[in-house]
Amino acid sequence: MFRPTRKELSNKLREAKAAVQSQSVFLIDQGVIAAEAIELGYDIAAELLEILEELLDEVSYDDYAGAHPPRKSYKDDIQGLELFPFVADSQRLQCRVYFKFVLDQGSLWLVSLHKDRPLKEPP
Repeated sequence: MFRPTRKELSNKLREAKAAVQSQSVFLIDQGVIAAEAIELGYDIAAELLEILEELLDEVSYDDYAGAHPPRKSYKDDIQGLELFPFVADSQRLQCRVYFKFVLDQGSLWLVSLHKDRPLKEPP
């Protein structure tokens, strides 16, 4: 089976939004995410949950930017869990962003949130 399917991705986005709404969000590599927040121009303490909720409202399964099947995390707190990366245009941040998360027992673990850095094609 080709995974993740559209239905699976739609469900993951719905689960992610529920986790954000219940404020069950954890950060992997907090220093990196904080530096990326500065680059994007938002206050991580005051705005992160709002930004995540808006991004999850703006994306769909078509914005999935990951592997088939999803890759698994090697980070300690989320080791072995599937990673779900998305690329989307953010109205609030006024740029294209890349964000990646893991879902675990009703919680969202934010792995990345930064300006999209598309792969450059060789000359």
